[in-house]
Amino acid sequence: MSLVLRNLFVFALGGFFCIAAFGQGEADPDQPPAILPLESETLPKLIAYPPLAEPLARGVVIIQYRTEHARIMPVFGKTAGDVSPRLGHLHVTVDDWKGTWAHTSEDPIILVGLTPGTHKVLLEVADPTHKILTSTTVSFIVPEKKSPNVPHMEEGHAVKP
Repeated sequence: MSLVLRNLFVFALGGFFCIAAFGQGEADPDQPPAILPLESETLPKLIAYPPLAEPLARGVVIIQYRTEHARIMPVFGKTAGDVSPRLGHLHVTVDDWKGTWAHTSEDPIILVGLTPGTHKVLLEVADPTHKILTSTTVSFIVPEKKSPNVPHMEEGHAVKP
């Protein structure tokens, strides 16, 4: 049998089996669906790490995080809530402030301008309709800024410290 005829035969035979297996239009109760219904997906998990030490020493808070079972993207609305695998975004609240913002990328959370002292950041994974699915809190201390070691000036001359 020529190569062309053999490939045509294999193609036709494969098509026959596909029609025979799926032509009935009924789901096989012993086989799970190819795409899981959203309600049967595992709930998202949020893992946040302490702020990076070096930037924090300068008063810059960089919080890295990752999610499992959810993709962080800038999509909203009921239709986006039905997408599988699950889509979502973060709600970020600093120190129980009344304001919260939506963080819609997998980039780290970056905060500047916080006063020295103890702070906490609440991170919440929300679905595209803003329903909270899971959350975690990151606590940290912004240190006092050290003044640079600048020599003092006396009568136009630098004095050694």
